[in-house]
Amino acid sequence: MSRILKLFETKCNNVLNIYCTAGYPKPDSTVPIMKALQENGADIIELGMPYSDPVADGPVIQHSDDVALKNGMTIQKLFEQLKNFRKEIHIPVVLMGYLNPVLQYGFEQFCAKAAEVGVDGLIIPDLPAYEFENEYSIHTKKHGLDFIFLVTPETSEERVRKLDELTSGFLYAVTSSSTTGGNKDFDTVSDYLQKLRSYNLKNPVLAGFGVKDKATFRKVCEHANGAIIGSAYIRALQGDNSIEENTQTFLKMVTA
Repeated sequence: MSRILKLFETKCNNVLNIYCTAGYPKPDSTVPIMKALQENGADIIELGMPYSDPVADGPVIQHSDDVALKNGMTIQKLFEQLKNFRKEIHIPVVLMGYLNPVLQYGFEQFCAKAAEVGVDGLIIPDLPAYEFENEYSIHTKKHGLDFIFLVTPETSEERVRKLDELTSGFLYAVTSSSTTGGNKDFDTVSDYLQKLRSYNLKNPVLAGFGVKDKATFRKVCEHANGAIIGSAYIRALQGDNSIEENTQTFLKMVTA
């Protein structure tokens, strides 16, 4: 059983997934940030692989990608940094990135290496479901990786059910079709998440895009199994204190 499934067996509500960008803010920040997240209450780490054209991401994450790329972060370098991370980090870790760099690395090789270092799952927003099902799912299954699809308020019920069928781990409910980090009308978000819940999907649902503090985290968790926070945490890392202090302050603010 995967770490993600084990997590949801023991904790099915208020699951906190924090996004961070590999190689940001410094080239060697990746594992220290992951340790700080684990120590301060994150349940899942979503580790972003920086890309020059992150179409789904807002300005905060785009900036972190730019900095990480200037810091020399690549998929190869990331796997080198993650070589021994499982000696200290025991919570689920999901890699999030775009298809082009993964294809350049080699999709099956990427899956094999991700599994070897201890990654639990993948999120590749621009990989079409039909291509995943027909060409790539064989590799994720072979290497025991969960694959997480995204759904939006505009996704039809039929499509949601299809993506839920293809997904393992959890379903990522995007709370709007805009880019990450914006302000959301959380009454509309609640209606959307209630609708998803009424479908009785096989996977837990984590909601993201716009979750930034205790109030929005709690609001989302009323109708989803948990929330994903990205831009707000990246912004918190820009504070004057250490990675550990900035992380502790931010997670305490969200969960206290």
